[in-house]
Amino acid sequence: MNALASVKALGQRPEIERLSNLDANDLDDICNAADEAIREGGGFGWVQPPVRDVMEQYWRGLCLVPGIDVWLARLDGVLVGSIQLKHMPANNEAQRHVGQITTSFVAPWARGHGLARGLLLTALQSAQREGLKEVMLDVRETQKAAIHVYESLGFSCWGRHPRYAYVNGSYVAGRFYSLELDKHDFLSMTVL
Repeated sequence: MNALASVKALGQRPEIERLSNLDANDLDDICNAADEAIREGGGFGWVQPPVRDVMEQYWRGLCLVPGIDVWLARLDGVLVGSIQLKHMPANNEAQRHVGQITTSFVAPWARGHGLARGLLLTALQSAQREGLKEVMLDVRETQKAAIHVYESLGFSCWGRHPRYAYVNGSYVAGRFYSLELDKHDFLSMTVL
């Protein structure tokens, strides 16, 4: 049984939606999911979860920032993950064709349902519709599952940095990836 079939068998419905606003329940859900992902080592920059006010301000602020597309993943109605596609600022004409994937995570308890792949595929489809030619991202080498998803969708590692992150008193290496969008047809792929 594949991941989506097992989710349906359990009555859990995976969904992906674009961020427009967050009510109190959704804000609580996404902050909890982010806290758990950070504790598991997928902290999109944070090593430890920040105080709740800081986390809430971060998520509320995303609704206001131009040039960032944000998608959220739900499992059985609960927000459990996110991905962002950042566009280059208007004054960067030479790189306007490039997008950057950031803040990609799924709460540990919600993994194994295809949501990480679904979030990434949603962002890549949006990038293709918007006419972007290239997408880039970076990731800690310790995030093996994320690396597997990226590489399975065609991302190529073009560089490594041995001191990419500093976590709990030690350096963690990182990888840098790119994907040439015109060599793929993500628009014909099913998200979930």
